[in-house]
Order: sequence, then C-alpha cells, then structure tokens
Amino acid sequence: MTETPSENPRQNVTFPSNGGTAHGYLATPASGSGPGVIVIQEWWGLTDHIASIADRLAAEGFVALAPDLFGGKTAHDADEAGQLMMSKPVEEATTELSGAVDYLLGLDSVTSSTVGAIGFCMGGGFVLLLAAKQGDKVSAAVPFYGVGPAVPESYQGLTAKVQGHYANNDGFYPVDQAKAQEEQIRKESGADVEFHYYDAGHAFHNDENLLGTYDEESARLGWSRAVAFLKANVA
Repeated sequence: MTETPSENPRQNVTFPSNGGTAHGYLATPASGSGPGVIVIQEWWGLTDHIASIADRLAAEGFVALAPDLFGGKTAHDADEAGQLMMSKPVEEATTELSGAVDYLLGLDSVTSSTVGAIGFCMGGGFVLLLAAKQGDKVSAAVPFYGVGPAVPESYQGLTAKVQGHYANNDGFYPVDQAKAQEEQIRKESGADVEFHYYDAGHAFHNDENLLGTYDEESARLGWSRAVAFLKANVA
C-alpha cells in the first residue's frame, strides 16, 4: 500500500451530530484545500487502515474525513466486529454521517459544493444509504463490497453517480446479489451506475484484514478506478 507523504496535515476533529458531538479523522492535502470525501469504516472500526485510506485520498488532493461510528472502539476478531456493527443503530449512524457531510462542506479547505463518499464492507452499505438520504449533497458514491444492515431497500432518493467494487468469490455478499443490486440502483435511481467485479474474496482491498483475503492486484486496480471516479465527479 502506498505511503502518504508526511507533509499532509492530519488531525482528529469533532462535529455536531445527534444533538451531541461526533468524532472523526481528517486528512488535508499538502496544498491546504481540495474537494471533500467521506470515508466510511469497515465493521472493524476506525482503524489505522481506514485512517490510511483518508491519508491516501489527501495525497490525491482531497480533504478526507473518516467519521468514527464506534466511538473509539475497534474489533480484534469477526465476532467482536459483528457485535459492534449490530450495536450501532443504523439511523444513529446515518445521522452522524449526515453531520459529517455538513461539517465537511462547511470547511474553508473544502473547495467542492458536493462531497464524495467511499466505504468498505459495512461502510459500503452506508455509502449507498448516505447517498440516498443526502441527495444532491453527495455527487459520487463508491461502495467496496458493501454489506450489513445499512444496505438500502430502495434507491429512489439517490442522485449520485455510483461506482461499485465487488468480488466474484465473496462469501458475505454473493456476486449474484451484487449484480441484482447494480440493476436495482440503476432502475430505481436513474443515476449513472457502474459496477466492477474482481476475481477475489470479500475485503480484497484491505491489506490488514483478518480474513486473509487481501488481493494486491484487485486492490490496486479498484483504488485507481475509485480515485479517478472521485476526481471526475466531486466538484
């Protein structure tokens, strides 16, 4: 995985949400400004890996915010991760993510009038739900093998362009379900939709995942496609 240049400013931030305060990790380009992107965590929590995704986006010129949906908790095995995911109400998490969108759009360092959203596993489901809930505020949605309780039942409120990254050998979200989701999004939203399928397993992009399914070639290709897509559609 590409290291982020050390000159990129990074910081932990707070923002209003759910009548209180939410936390997140903010990475800013060395230039000091750029388009905004929300990074949504896997079920492991706001790990170093997710922070590194924000750093890598900052290195590409984005102001990237990774909200902490688990309040500082991270999981060390799949059972613990599942418990953390199921203990977080979807509506509460969606409200926090919506607050993150408003916070990002309110920063002087953010040059775009919309944000992009990229997420992985649980976060991929939340990417789609956030885009459906936030309408025109989210112009680009990039789910990587999105699963979990946040996967929307309907995409009628979604206006963002969608680029999906799914695995042909995903035991958590079989490829036939992913292809059905692709068609459902296209039919119900009318948005531009493109899904890419990789000969890999679930969580193929995460080189630290505990499932042992990281695939370097697929990860590199998926990342290059995602970055190009965000650059083209977040302004």
